Amino acid sequence: MCQAAGLDPDKRLAARQAVLGHADALDCTFYRPDDNDPDAEEEDLGDARVLFTGPFQAPADWSEQQRDDYFDDSDPALFFSALIECEAQPASKAFFLPEPGDYVAVMTASGTVEMYYLYDCHEDDNGRACVLIRDDEAFD
Repeated sequence: MCQAAGLDPDKRLAARQAVLGHADALDCTFYRPDDNDPDAEEEDLGDARVLFTGPFQAPADWSEQQRDDYFDDSDPALFFSALIECEAQPASKAFFLPEPGDYVAVMTASGTVEMYYLYDCHEDDNGRACVLIRDDEAFD
């Protein structure tokens, strides 16, 4: 997979292991909606680890219009940067790559579940960097 994406396999593996083993990484489960049936149950993709790296900061060179387009009337305070790694081994059947549009249930350090929407992501030698939007609606 690394070669197809033009990534250095050793650097990518080190980045993966760093996230999976990081003391601040949180357990999470990914769900993917059915694009063909919005009423269908989301597919449970599996478990991963998420390492929040802070609030999302729009690049300084973005214009005001680019910022408005990116946040699309959403509160910028709900956007977070994170590194995400699937817990399954890359060559296994259970392995998945998180994609924009996925939902993420994150188990916080206090034992509560917070929901996020994966808004944007890219992968490089340093890992799978994502922008998550926190769902601020309460669970019942």
